[in-house]
Amino acid sequence: MADKQFETLDDFLGTHFIYTYDNGWEYEWYAKNDHTVDYRIHGGMVAGRWVTNQEADIVMLAPGLYKISWTEPTGTDVALDFLPNEKKMHGTIFFPKWVQDHPEITVTYQNDHIDLMEESREKYATYPKLVVPEMANITYMGDAGQNNGDVINEAPYAGMPDDIRAGKFYDANYKRLKK
Repeated sequence: MADKQFETLDDFLGTHFIYTYDNGWEYEWYAKNDHTVDYRIHGGMVAGRWVTNQEADIVMLAPGLYKISWTEPTGTDVALDFLPNEKKMHGTIFFPKWVQDHPEITVTYQNDHIDLMEESREKYATYPKLVVPEMANITYMGDAGQNNGDVINEAPYAGMPDDIRAGKFYDANYKRLKK
C-alpha cells in the first residue's frame, strides 16, 4: 500500500492502520465498512482494550481526507481525521472522568462487557471529561478489504504492532497466520 493514493471513500474503506500519537500512545484501527470500525489499543491509558463492530460516522471531507466519529458505551467520544496520503492523522478522544479514574475497567474486549461499560458510565462521574487532542504518524497501512473478521479478532499483546509491520501476523490474503 506504500504507493496507494487515497482519493475516494472506497479507497479508505477496508484499510487497516497502525498509528502512534505524538504522546506515544499506539493504536491499531480498521475501517471495516462505511459505518463500522474495529480497533486495538497498544499504548496509553487504556492499552489492552479492543473493540469490534463499533458503529461510527465515516465521511470523506475532501479527496484523501476522512473524518470518523463515534460514541462508545463507556461514554467516550472519539473524532479522528485521517490523511493517509501524508501518513498523518489527528485524533481527539473525550474520556469521561470515570475512564480517567478507572481505566482498568475498560481494558478488555468491550463487546463481551457492554453491560459493565454502561453500568460504570452510570455509577461513576462523567465530568469533567479528559480531552486528549493529538497528532499521529501512520506507521502501517494494509489493504484488508471490507468486512474482514480476521483483522481485529484477538486481544493485543506486547509486540503485536511490530509483528504486523514485519509481515509476521497476516498472510498475503490478510488472514491471520498461525500463532
